[in-house]
Amino acid sequence: MRKSKTGKIIGFAIALLLVCGIFSIPLVNNYSAVKVSKELRELPLPEGTELIESVSKAGKLVGNGNGMQFWGAMLIKSTLSIEELDNYYADYRKNDWDCIVEKQEGKAIDVIEHGTLEFSEEIQDSGYYIVYSWGSGIKLFEELDIRGH
Repeated sequence: MRKSKTGKIIGFAIALLLVCGIFSIPLVNNYSAVKVSKELRELPLPEGTELIESVSKAGKLVGNGNGMQFWGAMLIKSTLSIEELDNYYADYRKNDWDCIVEKQEGKAIDVIEHGTLEFSEEIQDSGYYIVYSWGSGIKLFEELDIRGH
C-alpha cells in the first residue's frame, strides 16, 4: 500500500512539473520582449520629446520560417524631426536592429507582419514617432515556444 501512495505522489509531481514547464514557456518569452521595451524606456528622451506609451511582443512577427522574435517599442511625441530623432538614437544603437525611428501614423503598428498590434493612443496629428528594437531570449524557451513555428 505504501509503494502505491509514493508512486502516485511521484507521478503527480512529474505531471505538475510538466504542466508548469509548458505554461512557463510563453511567460518567459513574453518577459524577454518586455525587457526590450523596458530598455528603450530607460533611455533618456531628447529635449522636446515625451513618452506616450510602450508595447512589446514575442512570437513569429516578421518574415518566413521558424524562430521566435522579441520586439519592443515606444510611442513618442516630439517637436524634433525624424532626422534629428534618428541622429539622437543612433548614439544608443548597439546594432542595426536597435533604436529604429519611424513616423507613426494611426494606432496600427506596421512593423509587425504576422498578427496585429496597435497603440492605445489616438494619433491624429503629426509629431508622433515609434522607436523600436529587436531583442533576444533564452534559447531553450525560444525552441519550445509554438508561437515561433
